[in-house]
Amino acid sequence: MSGGVDSSTSAILLQKQGYEVIGTTLELYRGSSCCNTDTIMDAKRICNQIGIPHFTYNFKEEFKKYVVDDFVKCYEECKTPNPCIECNRYIKFEMLYQKAKELGCDYIATGHYAKVEYSNKYGEYVLKKSNADKKDQTYFLYSINKELIPHILFPLAEYTDKSEVREIAKQNELAVAEKKDSQEICFIPNNDYGTFLEKNIKYKVQGGNAVLKDGNIIGRHRGLIYYTVGQRKGLGIAYKEPLYVLELNKEKNELVLGTEKELYSDKLYADNINYLVNFEKWDTEILAKIRYRASLAEAKVKKSNNQLEVIFKEPQRAITKGQSVVFYDKEGIVLGGRKNSIRRNKNGFFQGI
Repeated sequence: MSGGVDSSTSAILLQKQGYEVIGTTLELYRGSSCCNTDTIMDAKRICNQIGIPHFTYNFKEEFKKYVVDDFVKCYEECKTPNPCIECNRYIKFEMLYQKAKELGCDYIATGHYAKVEYSNKYGEYVLKKSNADKKDQTYFLYSINKELIPHILFPLAEYTDKSEVREIAKQNELAVAEKKDSQEICFIPNNDYGTFLEKNIKYKVQGGNAVLKDGNIIGRHRGLIYYTVGQRKGLGIAYKEPLYVLELNKEKNELVLGTEKELYSDKLYADNINYLVNFEKWDTEILAKIRYRASLAEAKVKKSNNQLEVIFKEPQRAITKGQSVVFYDKEGIVLGGRKNSIRRNKNGFFQGI
C-alpha cells in the first residue's frame, strides 16, 4: 500500500469480498515520492480506518541493488530504462510474496490495473490486460516470475476508469480519494534525472559531437545521458529539416541524428524472453508493444536459436535501447517480454535485439 487511492481502494474491495487483508508498505528509497513518511502514514491511517493490520518493510538495500543501480547502469550504457519494470519484478512481487508467505498469506494484491485469470486456451493462469485500456499496466508486469501469477490478485481489474476507483474511495470515506497520482520516477527528486545521473554515474559526463548517419558533424551535444532515441526537442541544432535522435554512440560519444523516417523499423530481434506462456502455445501472429505509451502493433514471430524474430505489419517508430518489447495475444493475454538492446541493419535503419 503506497498510501494512494488505487492500493487503498484495492484493500477495501478485498475486505468486502471476504478476504482477510493485511496492509503492507515498502520502504524503498529515502525521499521517494511513493514511500516517504507522508505516504507511509497515509497507508497506516487507511488500514486503521478499515480495521486491518499494517506492516512496513525496509527494502532499501534491495531497491538500490535491483532498481536504482540498474537505472544508472543503463544510462552508463546509453540505454533508456524503465525502473518500474525492475521494481515490479524484484521488489513488489518476488520479495513481497516471500514476506506474504512468512505471514501465512495465500495471495499478494496490488492496485495495478491488470487481470489474472485461468485460460482454457493455455491451460494455466495468465496475466491479462485490464478493462481500463488507457490505464492498463500489464506492460510493466511482463517480467514477473510466471510461478507467482496464480498467487496474485488485482482488485481493480474490472474497472474501466480511474474515476470509478475514486468514487468507491469517496463512498467509503477514504481520505485519499482525491489524492493526486505520482507521475515522476519515484526516486528522483523533482524529476531532475540529469542531476541525479551526474551524481551517480561512474564517469564524468562530457559533451561530444552530434553527427548524421554518414558521420558528418553538425553540432555538439551536452552529454548522452540527456537524450533518448526519437527525441526532437532540446537538440539545439539548426538544420534544413527537423532532426531526431537515432542513436547514442557510447564508443565515440556521438549523438547520431537523422530524419523522422529513419526512426522507423519493421523488424526486431529479441532473446532472453521472460515467457509467461510457453512459446510453443503462441500463435504465429501476435501483438507487440515497444513502449508503454505505444499502441499494440500486429506482428509475426518466428523462433530460431532461442531468439525471436519479430516482423511488424506496420513499421514502428523509435525502437529504443533499454525499453521493453512486450508480447500479447489477440485476447490481451501477456505472452512474455524482453528489455531491448539495439542494432542497425544493412539498410541503415535501427532494430531492437
